Amino acid sequence: MSATIESVLQEDRLFPPSPEFVKQANISGMPAYQALCDEADRDFEGFWARLARENILWHKPFSKVLDESNAPFFRWFYDGETNASYNCLDRHLKTQPDKIALIFEADDGKITQISYKDLYHRVCTFANALKARGVGKGDRVLIYMPMSIEAVVAMQACARIAATHSVVFGGFSAKSLHERIIDAGAIAVITADGQFRGGREIPLKPAVDEALAMGGCDSIRTVVVYKRSGSAIPMQSPRDAWWHDAEKGQPNECEPTWVNAEHPLFILYTSGSTGKPKGVQHSTAGYLLHALLTMKWTFDYKPDDIFWCTADVGWVTGHTYIVYGPLAAGATEVIFEGVPTYPDAGRFWKMIQDHKVSVFYTAPTAIRSLIKAGGDLPNKYDLKSLRILGTVGEPINPEAWMWYHRTVGGERCPIVDTWWQTETGGHLITPLPGVTATKPGSCTLPLPGIMAAIVDETGQELEKGKGGILVIKRPWPSMIRTIWGDPDRFKKSYYPDDFQGKYYLAGDGASRDKDGYFRIMGRIDDVLNVSGHRLGTMEIESALVSHTSLVAEAAVVGRPDDLTGEAVCAFVVLKGARPYGDEAKKVAQELRDWVAKEIGPIARPKDIRFGENLPKTRSGKIMRRLLRSIAKGEAITQDVSTLENPAILDQLKETS
Repeated sequence: MSATIESVLQEDRLFPPSPEFVKQANISGMPAYQALCDEADRDFEGFWARLARENILWHKPFSKVLDESNAPFFRWFYDGETNASYNCLDRHLKTQPDKIALIFEADDGKITQISYKDLYHRVCTFANALKARGVGKGDRVLIYMPMSIEAVVAMQACARIAATHSVVFGGFSAKSLHERIIDAGAIAVITADGQFRGGREIPLKPAVDEALAMGGCDSIRTVVVYKRSGSAIPMQSPRDAWWHDAEKGQPNECEPTWVNAEHPLFILYTSGSTGKPKGVQHSTAGYLLHALLTMKWTFDYKPDDIFWCTADVGWVTGHTYIVYGPLAAGATEVIFEGVPTYPDAGRFWKMIQDHKVSVFYTAPTAIRSLIKAGGDLPNKYDLKSLRILGTVGEPINPEAWMWYHRTVGGERCPIVDTWWQTETGGHLITPLPGVTATKPGSCTLPLPGIMAAIVDETGQELEKGKGGILVIKRPWPSMIRTIWGDPDRFKKSYYPDDFQGKYYLAGDGASRDKDGYFRIMGRIDDVLNVSGHRLGTMEIESALVSHTSLVAEAAVVGRPDDLTGEAVCAFVVLKGARPYGDEAKKVAQELRDWVAKEIGPIARPKDIRFGENLPKTRSGKIMRRLLRSIAKGEAITQDVSTLENPAILDQLKETS
């Protein structure tokens, strides 16, 4: 079997930052970037130690930088002590107490603003309420909340008292909650009666009750419920308490609990290849350092920025670029409860206009859905406040990148196409807006101090132009520390014996072009082996979506094939109505010919299936595992309760 992945998508357009942007940037120009990279190469530990001393407030300064004695269970700054909430809130009380920290826009458009001083007092009050209900250092707290100021308060309050939080996305089912409560050994749940999305109320507390009734959750001692929707819900005394009742009589000052740099700040569950969620455990100091650094480096943070990351706090993007990074930087940020298409598809653009957002960070899935909903809509709004655009969560296909660049950014805003994972804690490979000439669909170059490489299946580095397996050769401060309760799975998943346990295995296929730029080609398990050619699914998806007159969105998976080993199966959402019968066959043939022209006949999809949408979680993540089951003709046995529209699955079973 070939040890490399063929990169067949050619993209050579370069978009350098303007001289004016470079001049004002926090990392200004390629020589400044190269100087940081050279410093990390010369003195790896000294580089990270300097940044940790300059950016983190320490209660007890560290003297040790990196402990590799029990690799791959690395420890950073491990004899120092700090507190994440102290670094996000207390540090601003003397310098900018009245600066707006959070601008919350509810689903119905109601806006609430809160200053750093007020946020500090709210966090302290709630932290005291948690302590009064028996929550303390090292306890695990499950948070199942709507996007809200209260979600931020809950996470920061846990950090303040050194409880380890585990946030579960508000669209997940009771079964998902049940699994995570048991795995984490949580003693408390923080939730709400309900949440609003797209004009609809979605209950939350009933799902918690259902999860706790499944059995095995004896560790739970308290449930705190924020009153958001006002709907009648059952409360079980003394276990359950309303948030406002729990806070009654609590002081609005709370001394932070100082913790070792390696104290588990949070556990965040992510999907694994076995189907059993993995509890990714992150540290306090190393994680916080990277969150703050990437605010300054990737987003070129300036004190007058209005920052908006559209993620949910249930995902790592919401942790790093809503709850910890922006607040540690002292930023003003927007938090949004609703969905991008309610009450209409101009919602995002209106919010950028109204709040004068300057840095906007969203997912390619959202971008593609907004193109489909109204590609010219951004032109109806004043988006001149924007200065940086970002993408996160998956590679962005070049056509969507170009639309984002032209229509949203007015051809003046650098796009930071960020590659990172739940496990990495923050960006690892990304353009820097004052440094990198961007290239559509490429995450470009690693950050200083990040030693990224592409290797074959034996761990040998590959030359430029070859595709292979993306690895990180040295540890970095914000990396995953372990899988909660399963260190063996951590080692097998990320430091496998195939690479002598030396390199962090990202699980993504990637290539590097002649400029040394990285392009992510999809998960290794999304690499197709067609007649001996290993093709990245992302490249075929990009080719399909580049048929701009027809295709709004596409997802590609493989299925076994007697002739070619694997066959390409494409699931396509058209810009127009879903076709049927002969019309579907005609459109499918046109798309097969298009892919053959764009990439080559080897990439031509054997199956093309049309749907009104793709199966996605409520956060917009495509459930590729379900698509693989459909492509193979297997019965779907997985939990589909988290899907936005389960009926889509029946549409996608029809081949063209």
